[in-house]
Amino acid sequence: MNIEHLIFDLDNTLYPATAAMDAGITQRMMECVASFFNVSMEKAAEIRRENIKKFSTTLEWLRSEGLKDVERFFAHVHPENEADELESDEKLRPFLESIKIPKIICTNAPREHAERVLKKLNVRDQFDAVCDIRDCNFLGKPYEAAFTTALSLCGGNIDNTLFLDDMMKYTDGYAIMGGTAALVGDKNGRPLTPDATSAFKGKAPHPGRTFRIKNVYELKDLIEKLQQEN
Repeated sequence: MNIEHLIFDLDNTLYPATAAMDAGITQRMMECVASFFNVSMEKAAEIRRENIKKFSTTLEWLRSEGLKDVERFFAHVHPENEADELESDEKLRPFLESIKIPKIICTNAPREHAERVLKKLNVRDQFDAVCDIRDCNFLGKPYEAAFTTALSLCGGNIDNTLFLDDMMKYTDGYAIMGGTAALVGDKNGRPLTPDATSAFKGKAPHPGRTFRIKNVYELKDLIEKLQQEN
């Protein structure tokens, strides 16, 4: 495979899922769910667990239930000081610099969150662009339109662009389109549901595939492996 572009997920991909930011985002998101349904945090977690299987994000699910004020949701889940929950990683910048392939971010979070995280990690200039949830009309990964938006933004196509994400249902979506994906880490959630998978049937130019890597630092070895296929 001739890899000419890289599309990175942001959260739990550029930094590990054990980071405090992951817990902070989840806590604030559950506060929104509890407030929206006027239930306890425990009940909110139960309701979300049962319903999120059918949706790409908590936001998509809440909008289907009648949530109107998306910007208020973003402001609560992603406050201005959220980057304080994230530790710096001095190894990340030189590692990304060593990979001489154009890179962009594709996130199901809003742009301001991505900018804060990239700034805290000191790697904003390593990415040519950010594709956020607003760019995808609030329907992000694993929807086909989210991936085609990101591919258009980076200038790549399904055959020359490697996609990295920590969520199995998102790498599944890219692979079903015929792409090559890297599933990062070991807290990967559920695979794409059968009904969502069926929506892609007959559209892919060829079968896709997914590789597993423990963390982003195994990316270079994977790239070398894929490049050797040529």
